[in-house]
Amino acid sequence: MSRSTKGWLFTLLGYTLVLEMMLAAAILYWPNFRDHLGAVKLLSKPLPVLGDIIAQVESMGVAAYVVGQHFFKGCNVLGAAAAALIGAAAVAGEAQRGTLEIWLARPVTRLRLASERYLSGQAVIWLGVFLTTLTIPLLLTQVDEIMRLDRLMLCALHQCLFLGAVYSITYLISCASSEPMRISMGVLFFMIFQFGIYMVKTVTHWSVYRLADIEVFHHILVDGVLDWGIAGPMLAINLAGFLGGYVFLKRRCP
Repeated sequence: MSRSTKGWLFTLLGYTLVLEMMLAAAILYWPNFRDHLGAVKLLSKPLPVLGDIIAQVESMGVAAYVVGQHFFKGCNVLGAAAAALIGAAAVAGEAQRGTLEIWLARPVTRLRLASERYLSGQAVIWLGVFLTTLTIPLLLTQVDEIMRLDRLMLCALHQCLFLGAVYSITYLISCASSEPMRISMGVLFFMIFQFGIYMVKTVTHWSVYRLADIEVFHHILVDGVLDWGIAGPMLAINLAGFLGGYVFLKRRCP
């Protein structure tokens, strides 16, 4: 097994384990959260957006709680961080270490190189989300609750399209740069800012996290289909990020 493959596997393992620990802790805490929902509502009054989230949990029950804890909180926060770090290092990291020239000088097409770098990063992000989502029904049995796995997997697909878009934009910048630290910090700061304005009532609809919040996932759970008005543009960003990165990589000289 190559060093690169081992690196991807260790990254996937760490990312998945942290997501799973967050998910398990949240689901096992559900009975306590449900029993003290009234107190939580009082604490959320200073933040109207947080109050809206609590109201959704109150009306939809465990379904809203699970998608809120796993997708909106866990995957959106940890997944976005992973997308920024992995995407930034995909090509710019090699350039900074001085090894990109070696790869470009090999008898390997730029398309293959771009595809391998892009798909391996996407695979880590997507597999982490899907693998942890698969464990939700089993975890829910521990608190005497059930949810449909097929609907949860659709939510996971939507989540992956969102995180994939973050990764694709980061990857695109990485293909044109040699400074992975600046790229990752810039994307992380932007995503933190977007999460911050999501919690502010007057500007919440300007946040990209509106594309993957509890309301969106609730519609998927109820309707059993993706909202292609949201999923379609995110898929387009994924494709555009890869193609744009490939164009930049073609122009780089060994």
